[in-house]
Amino acid sequence: MFESAELGHQIDKATYKREEPRLREDLLDIQFDLAQSKRFQVILLIGGFDGAGRREIVNLLSEWMDPRHLEVNGMGMPTDEESQRPRTWRYWRALPPKGKIGMFLGSWYTGPVLDWVFEKSSDEQLDEALDEAVRLERMLTSEGALILKFWLHLSKKGQKQRLKQLEADPQTRWRVTKRDWEHLKLYDRFHACAGRTIRHTSTADSPWNIVDGSDSHYRSLTVGRIVLEAIRKRLKEPDGPPAKAGLPPLPRAIDKLDVIRALDLTQSITKKQYEKHLERYQEKLARLLREPKFARRGAIAVFEGNDAAGKGGAIRRVTGALDARQYLIRPIAAPTEEERAQPYLWRFWRHIPLKGRLLIFDRSWYGRVLVERVEKFAGEADWMRAYEEINDFEAQLAGAGYMLTKFWLAISQDEQFKRFKARETVRFKRFKITPEDWRNRKKWNQYQQAVCDMVDRTSTDLAPWTLVEANDKYFARIKVLKTLCQRVEGAL
Repeated sequence: MFESAELGHQIDKATYKREEPRLREDLLDIQFDLAQSKRFQVILLIGGFDGAGRREIVNLLSEWMDPRHLEVNGMGMPTDEESQRPRTWRYWRALPPKGKIGMFLGSWYTGPVLDWVFEKSSDEQLDEALDEAVRLERMLTSEGALILKFWLHLSKKGQKQRLKQLEADPQTRWRVTKRDWEHLKLYDRFHACAGRTIRHTSTADSPWNIVDGSDSHYRSLTVGRIVLEAIRKRLKEPDGPPAKAGLPPLPRAIDKLDVIRALDLTQSITKKQYEKHLERYQEKLARLLREPKFARRGAIAVFEGNDAAGKGGAIRRVTGALDARQYLIRPIAAPTEEERAQPYLWRFWRHIPLKGRLLIFDRSWYGRVLVERVEKFAGEADWMRAYEEINDFEAQLAGAGYMLTKFWLAISQDEQFKRFKARETVRFKRFKITPEDWRNRKKWNQYQQAVCDMVDRTSTDLAPWTLVEANDKYFARIKVLKTLCQRVEGAL
């Protein structure tokens, strides 16, 4: 697998001195073109054997390029804050926006490789982590990112010589640690794991570039040229994602069952029953979130539904039971300029809280398969692949210990019309009704079909949908509270 990197590639000093200034100029020019276009971001992953020049490459590219358009991330061991969240959370937060280059020394591969080498994980666990990396990179490239992965290779003999060389020089001996010599003893395991990782994760959209790290001149010019040519080639491509021909239609259920039309929206409770149940379930939820076990977990509640279905009222009844330090509310509106410069899920990943809190999303990542689908803000290829990306995102949340509860609040067209008219006449409710709400009503059937597809494709064992009959607000609020209590209690 590494035969081509074992050839001892070399570039003499004179050639390097001649080529290096021209390459630096070209890299600065291409950085400027990328920053001007803001069409995509570039993600550089720098990996390889100890002593192969990973740190030197990062420092060199930082010196060669304009720091205003380059973000360097040295990803060491996860902090306490990072270790409480899903494995890829800290990488999501560090992604560069469109128009910039983000360089990672240490990446989403580092932890899985080290765990396997030091026998903290099995072959199956390594493969699972590599599959997760492939899905992440597929999502990033589908969103337009250019990913360049470099493995700086060094033979076992070359690694030993390199460490001795560094130790012999008083100016560099501090760079060699006990850990480096321990890794040398495990070279064969590192080599085997590197081969397995590269075979598993070198894809057409984000292939690995294996570079001989034994000669600094060769290494520097090779990495620089690959970065330059990849960005230059991408900038020459037309705007927009590649066309996806022949997308299959979404399968329809044979029995034509519509999960929304099947709901009994006539369900209701009296005000007296409501007040009794409200006190009961608010008290229960407050007690559950004060449980010591909850401090090691976390809860996320997603509220979606028809316009005027009562999401805000249901959320207020949930938070009314809690101390403000126990929960966070994130209302989701149209993306900002900052958010549009990132992959779609970035603005949701960034808000994942520490354990021991309840995070409430008033609207959520499901906007891509609902409003963006119906209003054609997203292409068919984008919202079709979003189902898989959302399920993967939620599986990572569940795997990290978060309890995910998703509510769709459903009302009838007649009930929505009554609520819209009431909002127009009640002064303190007028802010809730806009021309857009009336326009959306005209696409009721399209939205309903999108909801059915969403529920069918994203209601999983880890993150099931709860459909809430919301014509009666009292009934809906109690069902939400009761369901949330059951989810938290069952998980604890």
